[in-house]
Amino acid sequence: MSEWMHAPLYEGRELETPCVVIDGDVVERNIAAMAEAVARLGVKLRPHAKTHKLPEMAARQIAAGAVGITVAKISEAEVMASGGIRDIFVAYPLVSKSKLDRAARLGRSGIRLIIGVDSLEGAKRVSEAALREGAVLEVRLELETGLRRTGVSMDKAVQIARLITELPGIKLSGIFTYRGALVDGASTLDIKAAGHEEGRLMAEAATALRTAGITIQDVSVGSSPTAIYAAEIDGVTEVRPGTYIYQDRMQAAFGSSTLEQCAGAVLATIVSRPSDDLIVIDGGSKTFATDVQPGTAPLFLKGFGHVTGDPDAVLERMNEEHGMIRVAPDAVYQVGDVIRIIPNHICSTVNLHSFVYIKETDGQLRKTSVAARGMLE
Repeated sequence: MSEWMHAPLYEGRELETPCVVIDGDVVERNIAAMAEAVARLGVKLRPHAKTHKLPEMAARQIAAGAVGITVAKISEAEVMASGGIRDIFVAYPLVSKSKLDRAARLGRSGIRLIIGVDSLEGAKRVSEAALREGAVLEVRLELETGLRRTGVSMDKAVQIARLITELPGIKLSGIFTYRGALVDGASTLDIKAAGHEEGRLMAEAATALRTAGITIQDVSVGSSPTAIYAAEIDGVTEVRPGTYIYQDRMQAAFGSSTLEQCAGAVLATIVSRPSDDLIVIDGGSKTFATDVQPGTAPLFLKGFGHVTGDPDAVLERMNEEHGMIRVAPDAVYQVGDVIRIIPNHICSTVNLHSFVYIKETDGQLRKTSVAARGMLE
């Protein structure tokens, strides 16, 4: 059964649920493990801040050896810069004038800011912003490696890269991709094969670009489950895992972590037990991420999270404010009990919450605003 049952105390009072609690000691171990593994392979680590959205956590990652961080939005970059982070990669194509002007101003402020581009038109817009603001903007060209979202197709990479290098005000310094757990275009649980394939595709693309006379310094790849394996491929220079800092049920299912390495979890209170095989908690789709759906390939997860201490319990349904958990009829749960649930996807779950509680080494909880939460622009 769940190890909680009673809410922990915060400032002398019971913690109000639903809420996210982060185990700081587990975070430190997760940060150290990834940093050490990547360093052994001679590859740079640039974690994605999408998981924690906290300059504090980014600073911990950099202190452990990361060269900088990755974000998806210019607003996230601004939050990180205001929190003291000085090397930021926006791994996303910025194309609107307002966002590019903000990026140029941030670059002129002394921040090393790198921007993702995936088209000649997008690169022209970056160039125009650089000229307007009197800056030189560093860019990386995104390549499409199988996920079918943003990215230049491999057969057009040399052509587009050559044209980008001719634009004023910008500097093409590398290439990047995000592929996840794919092999031959299909989802897989073989994360080693997925990482190796991703690394090889990008190393080969870098070689083709260099053969064409285009200087490519950075070859940036890798998600949390594939990062270490991608880093094993000669020619890869950087990996960008994000979820590893907290881990989640999805990473545990991939085998890239254990449930014990999951630092982030949701505490929820049982508000009803309408039948022997059902308990209802005070957290639903406004509390737990729903982007990793149960029963889908390749993980085929049962429910929307793992109830710690009760592997047979299944969080099988949610409304906005209700979570319905199927339990064994003889399971000892009572109204008012507090349970701990590791969500399928911690990144999107954190973004639903305005603050998290960080559990310190002495067991005390520290309430911390999620600084980059909801930064969509």
